[in-house]
Amino acid sequence: MATLPNPLPSLATSGLDLPPGTLVDTTLDGTWHEPLLWYADGPPADLRAWSRLRAAGRPLGLLPVLVTGGRRDQWPEEWDLCPDAASYPGDHDADEVLAGYWTEYAADEVAPEDTGPGTDGTGPDADGSEGPGPWPGLAPVPAREAAEDADTAAAGLAGVITADADEWLGGARTALVPARRSADIPAAIGWSGPMNHENDVARLCAVLRSWEDRYDARVVVLGFDTMIVSVGRPPGTIEEARALAAEHYAFCPDNIDQSPPYDLDAYAEKAVLNQEAWSFWWD
Repeated sequence: MATLPNPLPSLATSGLDLPPGTLVDTTLDGTWHEPLLWYADGPPADLRAWSRLRAAGRPLGLLPVLVTGGRRDQWPEEWDLCPDAASYPGDHDADEVLAGYWTEYAADEVAPEDTGPGTDGTGPDADGSEGPGPWPGLAPVPAREAAEDADTAAAGLAGVITADADEWLGGARTALVPARRSADIPAAIGWSGPMNHENDVARLCAVLRSWEDRYDARVVVLGFDTMIVSVGRPPGTIEEARALAAEHYAFCPDNIDQSPPYDLDAYAEKAVLNQEAWSFWWD
């Protein structure tokens, strides 16, 4: 992945006021030639830790993200990071990426009860047979205006999670990653959470970039195989939600295939419509 100079090796002399923490250079294939991220050794001291780190780190090329060990207590050293497998997110087109996933997964996995004409792209195929239908294309930008700045929304979600991280995630710690866009954070560290779905996480980051632009989305939490995204401008109508649900399915089929009620329309209503946080997990 093409990157700007990594500020993490000089973190100690950067002037940032950081708590005790760990630089991670451990990957699936051994030690990487430079640190991939820094994360604190303990939970955030207060609810404003995220905002302070973003303000101080961004001029240096560092962005905050919460990392979680999850219920299995797996922290970034145990995430099987694969930075050499990540390309550059800007080299991929979100619509093309999602169309490929939709073609590969939806025909076999979208349940029959999900089929039927609709803006989410499901319905009878051209030959009259039941199926998910062709890829419907990217969902439109929501008609509603954002209630607040996208980074403010991300900080708010980070604060909510920090306030009760054990309940949400089994523990969370603040991390800094060398990235210019929140959407690029997974590629910057070579995150392998979606490995069973996609080997090059930069392709998923291209989708996250598109969600940044259309929905004011920000990556707020990463775990071994989980991601939580803040949403500053969520879909405000069921039609908008159904259109986006098709993207979510292509991006992370396990959210629907392995999570009750296993129905794309129900997912659109419960997990997308007016939701200011999206959660994803890959089996």
